[in-house]
Amino acid sequence: MKNYVVKGNLCYSENANSVRLLPNHYLVIENGLCAGTFAELPEKYRALPLEDFGDKLIMPGMSDLHVHAPQFSFRGLGMDMELLDWLNTYTFPEESKYRDLEYADRAYESFARHLRVSATTRAAVFGTIHVPATTLLMEKMEKSGLVSYIGKVNMNRNSPDFLCETSVEQALADTEQWICDTKDRFQNTYPIITPRFIPSCTDELMHGLRKLVEKYKVPVQSHLSENYGEIAWVQELCPDSKFYGDAYDRFGLFGGDHKCIMAHCVHSGEEEIELMRKNGVYIAHSPLSNSNLSSGVAPISKYMECGMNVALASDVAGGDTENLFRSIGHAIRASKLRWRLLDQQVAALTVDQAFYIATVGGGSFFGKVGSFEDGYEFDAIVIDDTALDHPQELSLRARFERSLYLSDDRQIAAKFVRAERLF
Repeated sequence: MKNYVVKGNLCYSENANSVRLLPNHYLVIENGLCAGTFAELPEKYRALPLEDFGDKLIMPGMSDLHVHAPQFSFRGLGMDMELLDWLNTYTFPEESKYRDLEYADRAYESFARHLRVSATTRAAVFGTIHVPATTLLMEKMEKSGLVSYIGKVNMNRNSPDFLCETSVEQALADTEQWICDTKDRFQNTYPIITPRFIPSCTDELMHGLRKLVEKYKVPVQSHLSENYGEIAWVQELCPDSKFYGDAYDRFGLFGGDHKCIMAHCVHSGEEEIELMRKNGVYIAHSPLSNSNLSSGVAPISKYMECGMNVALASDVAGGDTENLFRSIGHAIRASKLRWRLLDQQVAALTVDQAFYIATVGGGSFFGKVGSFEDGYEFDAIVIDDTALDHPQELSLRARFERSLYLSDDRQIAAKFVRAERLF
């Protein structure tokens, strides 16, 4: 059913700095798209089915623009390590297990089940180098009802033998066949080119991936400027590159003629920032991961002021939870510490800005997604905040803010993706 009306307390971004709060309002959905908000329902819509959510809050669904599905199994482990040690100790050994399809089935079932009941309605997801397991992940995400881009990871250097492509030719052949097999197979699940990061991919492999981007018109996702040790390593491996992002750009894998997500961007310099802005690169801000792995705090409000594409990300398992409410709260707190302790020229994030990057910011990667403005696809979560106990009367604004800081999947009473109700 794609034509109906929902009623409740509507909460959505009207711009990057301001949230619109409409108490006890109607939202009309026509052909799966938002078609107007009303204090009183116009006569022409009164014949449509109505779902009245009473005093509950209705928000746009959130987009997680960077999450590692195979790492879900060890979230919360190794948080005393920095990035490169953590990858070698936890990540690579775990991801090698996905050559076993039976293990992948159990692990990905858990990942998809948890994501389905979370605030996330859309996601950009890393798999592993294993094609059968990555295809299985796509099947499970399709079944979940969420919209997602799934990446078969490519890595052929500086990786353990048990998690490394057998050859460049085989890696590219496997990736191309996987794209052909999956690009039109699903309604809500799509392939995305996924070089893990510059240190794990040779020049030959990166050139080959660029050809696949051109041929099949698929987007790209990877990592950028997350950690000082990683940045120094890239400079050593790519001495002709001016900066980390330039190493991607030289292979044509840094936006411009294709959509591109770069996770983290914690330590991007001015030249890198300008190239990301020019090429329309999406920054997937991962505040929990950046704190857990001691990477730092990205200057997100600066990126927003520059008009860049900024989204929110859980980065499980560097981030210890898929709960994007937690990521919203931590993004705000981390930005305050950055402002106070490091650089008072970069303002702390406001609640409204953090909500924006979680909804419209990431949603825009998928099109007109993340708002209830006219013409946007209807993705929504319905929040029952009655269990968030309080002794005083709260305004709708206060309830909205508390819900962002305190909610998890227990507060989500209903969820819609592309106008289909999941529960």
